[in-house]
Amino acid sequence: FNRSSIKMPTYRWLSRSAGQSMPPTAIVGGRDVDGSTIYVGRAYHEGDMLPAKVIPDKNVAYVCHNGEEHPKHDFEILVQGEFAWEFCTNGSVPSDAVIAGQTSDGEPLYVGRVLHNGAQTIGKVQSSHGCLYIPFDGEELSFKDYEVLVIH
Repeated sequence: FNRSSIKMPTYRWLSRSAGQSMPPTAIVGGRDVDGSTIYVGRAYHEGDMLPAKVIPDKNVAYVCHNGEEHPKHDFEILVQGEFAWEFCTNGSVPSDAVIAGQTSDGEPLYVGRVLHNGAQTIGKVQSSHGCLYIPFDGEELSFKDYEVLVIH
């Protein structure tokens, strides 16, 4: 039994353009009047990121804004994903690591964990410091070897 293989269902957004195939785990949102499948998506419009109806049969996504429907040919599609833990060292994180926060000067902080004193404890990976920090027994402890939460 490998604790690192535990996976939990979750969600993420994948970039798509009109005409590209839908990912197999795309979330179906409904059905159009002609029976076409509508998927859950989102797209930019005038600086806003808006929920969108994505209709692959018509090679388009639509958002609504300011009283009108707007067609979009570049959009993101909501898909099911999975969380997993990946081993890392010295502040490194995988490209699909989950960003949980950021420092006051904008550095991203990632979710990490480590086994310490019989506890599997969650903390923050701060890449610029080259380590994972955990809160433990009133202190902040640092580790060079740890696992990072990623989304697949």
